[in-house]
Amino acid sequence: MSEAAIQPVSGRQREWWRGAAIYQIYPRSFADANGDGIGDLAGITAHLDHVASLGVDAIWLSPFFTSPMKDYGYDVADYRDVDPIFGTLGDFDALIARAHVLGLKVIIDLVYSHTSDEHPWFAESRSDRANARHDWYVWADARPDGSPPNNWQSVFGGPAWTWDARRGQYYMHNFLSAQPQLNVHNPDVQDALLDVARFWLDRGVDGFRIDAINFAMGDPDLRDNPPAPATNGVRTRPFDFQLHVNNQSHPDIPLFLERLRALTDSYDGRFTVAEVGGADAETEMKQFTQGGRRLNSAYGFNFLYASALTPALVREAVEQWPDRPGMGWPSWAFENHDAPRALSRWSSPEHRDDFARMKMLLLVTLRGNIFLYQGEELGLTQVDIPFDRLRDPEAIANWPLTLSRDGARTPMPWIADAPQLGFSVAEPWLPVGPDHAALAVDRQEADAESTLALTRRLIATRNANEALLIGDIRILEASESMLAFERASSGQRLLCVFNFTDRPREWRPEQPDRWRVIEQVGLADDWRFGPFAAVIAEQIA
Repeated sequence: MSEAAIQPVSGRQREWWRGAAIYQIYPRSFADANGDGIGDLAGITAHLDHVASLGVDAIWLSPFFTSPMKDYGYDVADYRDVDPIFGTLGDFDALIARAHVLGLKVIIDLVYSHTSDEHPWFAESRSDRANARHDWYVWADARPDGSPPNNWQSVFGGPAWTWDARRGQYYMHNFLSAQPQLNVHNPDVQDALLDVARFWLDRGVDGFRIDAINFAMGDPDLRDNPPAPATNGVRTRPFDFQLHVNNQSHPDIPLFLERLRALTDSYDGRFTVAEVGGADAETEMKQFTQGGRRLNSAYGFNFLYASALTPALVREAVEQWPDRPGMGWPSWAFENHDAPRALSRWSSPEHRDDFARMKMLLLVTLRGNIFLYQGEELGLTQVDIPFDRLRDPEAIANWPLTLSRDGARTPMPWIADAPQLGFSVAEPWLPVGPDHAALAVDRQEADAESTLALTRRLIATRNANEALLIGDIRILEASESMLAFERASSGQRLLCVFNFTDRPREWRPEQPDRWRVIEQVGLADDWRFGPFAAVIAEQIA
């Protein structure tokens, strides 16, 4: 049988990635093998047994490519090599080999909208207006008064244009000025980016997460963005004052994604997923995954930036992705390296343990792929990083109004009583969480009731039930306090019910005797739900 397909419980084939659980690793903060205070590829390899023990299908590695680290790897200076702080290509090959022995697929980031300003492509492009790569980036003349070509603003603050005296032009950057925008409209640029993907596919990677892909192409005519409507909310960046209709989301992006999909389909069992943010993310995610010729999946920020987890939010998110012909396959994440830890956003300290258990049960029951961010299986909280320890350029620029991404990027706690919680023998690049020792892997390994043990159990439940892996979803109730939905496949029907409050609730299905509880957190008995309790029940008649 092709490795592109596996057998779910009913015996029907499915692609390995459909319904998969994928574990995100942020290399700088996972494990340090060489003692310099920064995580590396060898450290990841040494701890892959922990990841495999969760029952996940794959790992996703955030960027490890050669980079000046102005944006901690998302400013790529060489797409085909490993930055020395993370190791070597040999270390990457060893990681791939070990992961595959453990049954883990390996997905890596592709940053296709921009490079570092230290990339050789940009060095050549900026040298003059006649070189072979003169149009590989977005360049434009100044207005007659010397000001930037239009009103576009960067995500990280300030105009999206920087003057370059060598060319006598402005270059565009949606993010840092050290991240010049690639001209992905250019077929030669597309070919070069596809060659990057081919390089890593030939090295054994099983798929790609495409970073900020809706930023890959803007309006070639560089028309101004219109102002955003007035709001009562706090705007922390000039970027928030505009509707982003011209600097991103060009309709030619899906055509490029078709080229990428054709490449990955020429290899067996490969997977592609897009990250898509912004006001129109749902529409773009559907465009990027429509039919069978574009990406396999996409995920947005429905939950990542949400200040509260509510039944209404879940309903709104999942109902955007009905099971019908031509509709793409969704992916979901509650946490990642760009968002504050979910438990710190969504729960109060006194209810954190109960909420963490309900949250994990909810994640494993959603229709689509699920992403777990490193430490989420431990119930890690957001770390408050003082200003003098911040590394995140966005947080530094917008202090104190933007919540630091660094607080979710702190070192993974492995050993409670070890220096730096077992992450490194040296002082780490970010401080360890002051409350993370009690959540360390070794402490939770010894506790059969820990969040770690529950995560393993719930992922095993997901993997053993076809309805959770690939079944349809139907919302039954999404009130202020209770969420109930069914997951159903051809051979199975499951009922999933959640109490989103810190007060006991009662919720009974019709004909309760027809349901057998197969998993629960916090449930007392007879469909009486304790605070933040949840249940999965299987129809038996």
